[in-house]
Amino acid sequence: MSFVKKFENIFRSILPSPFSIAILLTILTFVLALIFTENQNNQSYHVLNLFSSWENGIWNNGLLVFAFQMMLMLVLGHTLALTNSINSLISKITKFCTSTANAATIISFFTIIVSLFNWGLGLIFGAIFARKVAEHASNKNINLNYPLIGAAGYSGLMVWHGGISGSAPIKVAEKNHLTEMFKESNFDVPSTITLSETIFSQMNIFVSVLLLIIIPTLFFYLGKKNLGSNINVPTQSTKEEKIEYIGAEQLDHSRVVSKIISILILAYCFYKSILLPEEVSLKVITPNFINLILLGLGIFFHSSFYKFTNAITEAIKGASGILIQFPLYFGIMGIMKDSGMVSLLSDFFVNISNETTFPIFTFISAGIVNIFVPSGGGQWAIQGPIIIEAANQLGVSFSKSIMALAYGDQLTNMLQPFWALPLLGITGLKAREILPYTLYLFLIGCLIFVGGLLLF
Repeated sequence: MSFVKKFENIFRSILPSPFSIAILLTILTFVLALIFTENQNNQSYHVLNLFSSWENGIWNNGLLVFAFQMMLMLVLGHTLALTNSINSLISKITKFCTSTANAATIISFFTIIVSLFNWGLGLIFGAIFARKVAEHASNKNINLNYPLIGAAGYSGLMVWHGGISGSAPIKVAEKNHLTEMFKESNFDVPSTITLSETIFSQMNIFVSVLLLIIIPTLFFYLGKKNLGSNINVPTQSTKEEKIEYIGAEQLDHSRVVSKIISILILAYCFYKSILLPEEVSLKVITPNFINLILLGLGIFFHSSFYKFTNAITEAIKGASGILIQFPLYFGIMGIMKDSGMVSLLSDFFVNISNETTFPIFTFISAGIVNIFVPSGGGQWAIQGPIIIEAANQLGVSFSKSIMALAYGDQLTNMLQPFWALPLLGITGLKAREILPYTLYLFLIGCLIFVGGLLLF
């Protein structure tokens, strides 16, 4: 039995569904908070206060707004990936996928590139790409290791937070985000930390290029070692039914109207980002701005409102698991924040850190927190203030500390299957099937991220 097969059998026997994992993590967080934290409100029992924190976390207005932003980013990214233009591009590349090794290499390479631009689009692009390759292999009787291909399609989630849709970097790039966060503190923080200091820093460019080279190379090696077998993946029909439309229905199917609306949206985005500012700046890149661009592109490439809304209906299916699980993780965040668990964890790493080791320990702590809170923006909301305050005390660069958090957050996505839900739905794979391969990505990622943080 191969080494990977042993891992697959282990995951098969111990790993429940992602929803069950969220429930188990909620229970574990509750128990740990009950044991290791003190009652923050002596007017009632500790256990009741924790339940209250859990409830408040679930319905936190700010986090629910963020959840909607992230779900919209995922759905609009998925919708764009369902356009004929993207599908045509994928189909043209698919013909070069003649074995598990080169298919996994090609999928991971392009998925990483797309994910560096937008995590939602990258996730769905990788999933659809993996599915199309499996359909191609099934039709051509090519031996394929489908779980390895699925893992390649998921690899973008290990680079996304270092891309231009990374939650923490784009939040601190918003004007006055940090000053509002620390308005009651006794130390000064910059009004903004631009993307040129985080995402487009020398360190992150070096790390991103290294990932773009090493991850596809790793998949090529794994593909050579795990050839796979014949698979049966039915081709999904893309034929459109021809119907005659009358009256107001013609508006829904009008190419002209949809093009005009989408061009107006994209023109406004161009005006806001290029023409309006006194100087071109990356500060304009926020979750809302990214979603506005995705909305314009989605309408433009689908060519009609009817096709666009149909694609939205299809894309929402991939977000169904996230819709119900996001609040559960917000509840975990509520417990961790109100009970002081995050502070205990961060303070521990601060106490054993110096200027050199602090980014490494931030990276480790962020990876641990991501297991419990698999949301980059949500994690920034509760861990970000602690990291910035600690970086100030130790004299460490704010931007480097933010990227250390981003690296830790994205790395343990390879262990936490929460964001794999859309991919699993599209490919038909199980979490336990792809995790043996994403474990390899986790191990190689540890070396790359730690190396980057130490070198710069």
